[in-house]
This record gives sequence, structure tokens and C-alpha cells, in this order.
Amino acid sequence: MSHMNGSYDLRLVALSVFISVIASYTAFSLSGRITRTSGKTRFLWLAGGSFSMGTGIWSMHFIGMLAYQMPVPVGYDVRITLLSLLIAIVISGFALFMASGSRMVLRNLILAGTVMGTGIASMHYTGMMAMETGSSIRYDPFLFVLSILIAVLASVAALRMVSTLRVKEQDAHVKVKVLSALVMGFAIAGMHYTGMAAAVFPSGMARLPPNAPGSSWLAGTIGLSSFMILTIALILSLVDSHLASRTAGLVGSLKAANEKLHYLALHDGLTKLPNRTLLEDRVDQAIRHAGTTRASFPLLFLDIDRFKPVNDALGHHAGDRLLQEVARRLSSALNPDDTVSRIGGDEFVILLPNEGDPRTVHEKARTIRDAVSRTLEIDGQPVTVSASIGISVYPHDGPDFRTLLVNADSAMYHAKSKGAGNIQFYSAEMNESNSLRIEMENDLRRAIQNEEFTLYYQPKVMLKTGVVESVEALVRWNHPDRGVLLPELFIPLAEETGLIIPLGKWIIGQACQDAVAWQTEGFPSLRVAVNLSALQFVNQNLMEEILSALDLSGLAPECLELEITESFLMRDPEGAMRTLSDIRKKGVSIAIDDFGTGYSSFSYLKKFPLDHLKIDRSFITDICHNSHDAAIVRTIVTLGHSLNLKVIAEGVENAGQIDMLTAMGCDAYQGFFKTRPLPPQEMAEILKKERMTTKNAVDSEID
Repeated sequence: MSHMNGSYDLRLVALSVFISVIASYTAFSLSGRITRTSGKTRFLWLAGGSFSMGTGIWSMHFIGMLAYQMPVPVGYDVRITLLSLLIAIVISGFALFMASGSRMVLRNLILAGTVMGTGIASMHYTGMMAMETGSSIRYDPFLFVLSILIAVLASVAALRMVSTLRVKEQDAHVKVKVLSALVMGFAIAGMHYTGMAAAVFPSGMARLPPNAPGSSWLAGTIGLSSFMILTIALILSLVDSHLASRTAGLVGSLKAANEKLHYLALHDGLTKLPNRTLLEDRVDQAIRHAGTTRASFPLLFLDIDRFKPVNDALGHHAGDRLLQEVARRLSSALNPDDTVSRIGGDEFVILLPNEGDPRTVHEKARTIRDAVSRTLEIDGQPVTVSASIGISVYPHDGPDFRTLLVNADSAMYHAKSKGAGNIQFYSAEMNESNSLRIEMENDLRRAIQNEEFTLYYQPKVMLKTGVVESVEALVRWNHPDRGVLLPELFIPLAEETGLIIPLGKWIIGQACQDAVAWQTEGFPSLRVAVNLSALQFVNQNLMEEILSALDLSGLAPECLELEITESFLMRDPEGAMRTLSDIRKKGVSIAIDDFGTGYSSFSYLKKFPLDHLKIDRSFITDICHNSHDAAIVRTIVTLGHSLNLKVIAEGVENAGQIDMLTAMGCDAYQGFFKTRPLPPQEMAEILKKERMTTKNAVDSEID
């Protein structure tokens, strides 16, 4: 039987190969996105990738058929055409699924390639069946088998390249992807045109049915549509990959910051020694170990003699240098299993878990004291200090960390009373010093009843405008015998005895009254911030006390802000979230105070109903000279803004810190750079002067 010969439109041939290459490149990109996602997102990428890749391969096939010019018109059965498209999409989904899994062994690779190649061939020959020529198309057996073989080999090669590029995606250059796409695209095109060559079209075909659709509408539509689909899929893949990279970078930064915050939560910021929290954990471990071996161990409480005169004479910077050098000497004098901790000021506590003999302990204490007492040089000036040491021994002097620490502290004060550089073991007679503590507690109870307290205020200043946006209330005790006492001298005792509850209630009420007084003097939008202690926060009457203070003073809830440290928020995150939500519903603002000194979980932090985030002063002090502190502050500012929180820096003391914080985008600052805490009357004068300065500046601009 005679047959007809056709010719190819080279422009459409080139278009079909181009579509094939683009589809291949898109497949390489999509396989990586599918691999790096899971769940619903993975399914969506797989479905979208299957559709775009399948459409691309099918378009290449159909444009290739359209490129073959027959001497008679040719139509296409729409249903069979759509069936061939469906086959292409299903096979593409299979290919992407296989390529996105773990790297395939040779046997699985050949099996998957055979299935995929057979599917591509099925798509091709199903598409050929859609041609309406008026008679059946015959195929050359050799070329028919060859086309299927090419499809299988091309599929195996494609799966191999996709799997390899996916594994090495981080190192794969774009040129390698392009080259692989060219190889894969030409291989698919080769299969198609081999299959076309296998087709034999009998001569004397019948005329087209009257309503048979022509091919003119397919040529432009298929090429443009498939190119648009592939382009959109590729762009989405590239954009998603870019966003994933940025997210991974941010996650890495947050992880590093979280690790840094965890370290700082367990270590002293100045000396890098373990802090009280980590020391308590080490002592608890030693107690558990001693309980099984019936051993004993000492806890040494060391205080630097004459530290305050040195600090006052040479300045705080020299005092910090002295503390750092003492910490270094203590660490050098101890064994690896020992722990030295700075628990505040010039006080250090040392755990010797493997020393039980009193004579050995005393000798070790002398070695430690002598190491501290050696002359050192600070800023070119020789400085000599000594150390007084008190020692308590487990289990004789206490069954737990707190008792051992209190008794070692009592022994240290007893040593100081005997002269600088003294060493004393604890004895029961030293408990007489506890009478001072009892006296202090009684004085505190009387002070709460007699309202012997005064609130001082420190402003929070907007960095961009220099305007005071709120003030923080800081309590002072007007002791009849000892004068004005700072909070650190009585707040710990108030918290320990529970007196912080009535004291905190008074502070909230007085702060609200002072705020109303300022508002009547012309500062209606000024907010006042009050610190809440852990005991206040868990107090069942907290909400009632807040509402009562607002009602009695007439202060709007929006003008009151409560500051809460992150450490006790994390003790009971779910309970804290409920309490904070109740407070926020009333219109009162919430701020996290001293952020960075605790160990927050970012997953909880984003859920807490917060308004402000205050960066702890320990990160601000050396921000101009310490790149690590600067990086942490920058990360916290970014984190706060991402959670829609206003970020406030604490402890700002100089213009250099102001410039750094402004450049980082921090919102406000608080510290001595603006002013020390002031009584209400003096705070009002500051506000009035600032208002006058602002008014004069505005008037000057108008003139």
C-alpha cells in the first residue's frame, strides 16, 4: 500500500524542543521544593509540579505533531487529546514523586524509568490516535520499538539527573542544571520524533468530517499556554526557594540567639562564670551524689574586702575589670569538677564537690584567698584587695542549697567581723546575725502599714523624637533610721516573706494617682509602668487590685502598663497566657522586662499578648564595643518588631549607645542618659521643660 509523506515546520520543531527543555529545567527545580517540604505543602507542590511538567511534555508532543505538515487537513479528537494530556500529568507526577524520594538504587531507577518511559510513549501514541485522518495509521515495528526504548532510556537518565542534582542542590551551578535540562529535553524530543518517523500515513485518506476541529487553533494556544504555565511554576519554585533560604537564615540566627540567651540565663554577664541558677543545679547534683555515698562537701562564700572603695575611687569600669580578674584567678585555682559562681556584686560562691576533710577544705580556702589577694594592675595602677571566706558543709550545716548558702553567708560576715582576709567555718552561734534579718522584716511590715515608701520615676524616651512616651515607677523606702533605701535592699526580703503582695498593691495604687496628677497638669497621654513580682503575678486578687487602683484614681486603663520578667512567665506559660489575656482585655498594656536574662521559648513568646519588649541592660552596657552584644540586640529588635512589639532598651548611659540603638531601629530607651529616677514633683518639672522645648521648636519652624 502506498503512503503519504509530510514535511516539518522547523519553527514549530524548534518551539517543541524549547518547551521540552523548559519543562525539564522546571522538573529539576520542582523536585528540590517537593523534597524539602512535607504534609499538605508537599502535596500541593507535587500536584502543581505534575500539572506544569505534564503540560510541558504534552505540549512538546502536540506542537511536534502540529509541526508535521500533511498534504491534507488533519483534525483531532478532543476526548482522546485530553486523555493523552491526563497520561502526561500522571506520568509527570510519578516522576516527581520518585525523584523527590531518597536517592534511588539502580534496580529501582531502572524500574521507575521503565514505567515513566512507557507512560510517555503511551501519551505519545494516544495523542497520535487523536489524529482524524479518515484511515488508520500504521507504524514501522522497528522505529516503534526504538521510540519506546528511547523513552525508557531518557526517563532513566532524567530520573538519575534529577536525583543527583537534588542531592547536590546546594553545590549545583545553574550551568549544570541548564546542561542537564538540554540533555533531558533533547532526549524527550528524540523519542517524539522517532515515534513520528515510525508512523505510516496511507495515501488516499478520506476527507475530514464536516465538524472535525482543525489544527490552526492548537498551534499558538498550546505553545503560549504551556510556556506560561512552566514559567509560572518555575518562578514560584525560585521565589519559594529564596524565601526558604531567608527563613533558614533567620531560623539559624534565632537559634544562635536562643543558645546565647540560654547561656546568659545560666552565666554571669560580666565574668562569664555560672550564676546562681546554675550553681544551685550543681549543688543539687552534689547533694544527690553525696546521698548515695554518704559523703560531705563544702560550700564557700567569698566576698572581696575593700571592693567598694576601689570601685568608687577608680570608677565602675575599673571595678568591672577587678571582678573579671578575680573570676579568672578563682577559676585557675580550682579543679575541673569544682564550680565558682558569681551571685551578685563582689560575692562569689565556690562548690568543692570532692572535698570532705575540714583540713583539706581550709587549706583549699587559703589557696583561693591568696590567689585573690595578689596585687593586680588595672589601667596602669596597682590594686590590692583581699577576700573573706565563709564555709558551710553538707549535710552538717544544711540539707539543701538555700540553707547551705545562707549559713555560708553568715560565716562570711562573721569572718569579715574578725578582719579582712579571714576564713571561718559556719557554727550555730552565728545565727545571732539572723536577728538583724528579723528586725528588718519587722521594720518592713511597719513601713507598709505606715506607708513609708515613695515612688521615683524614670522616663522612657522615643529614640526618633526624643519625646517621653511613658515613665517607670521605682519604689524607695524612707527608713526612719537608715535613710532612703534602694529596692535591692528590701525587695528580696519582701518577696521571701510575701510582703511584696501588700507593697505591690500600694505601688500600683500610688502610681495611678501620680499619673492622674500629671494628667491634670497637661500630660493626658502619659503612661505609667509598674513592675510585677512573681508572687503578685500568681496572686488571685491581682485583677481586682488593678481594677480597684484604676477606679479609685480615675486613671484610664490605657495609661497603665505592667512590666513582667520573662523568667517567671516561662514557669507556667499556659497560666501566664491566661492571666495576661485577662489583663489585656481590660485595656492595660503588658511589657516583658529584662528580656534576654531568662530562657524564653519563641513558640510561647509569639503567643503571649504583649505590647512592649524591654532589652536587659546587660546587653546594652558594652554594645558599642562588643560585636556579640550588638548582634544579640539587633536580633531582639528584629524579633520584637516581627511580633509587632515596641522595643525599649534599658540602661542607656551615653550617646554612642543612643546612636547604635537608633541605627538598629530600636523604638525607645530608658536610662541615666536622660535622667536618674526622680520623685513625682521633679519628674513633672522635667516633663514641663520638655513640653516647653518642643513648643519653642515648633514655633521656630513656623516662624
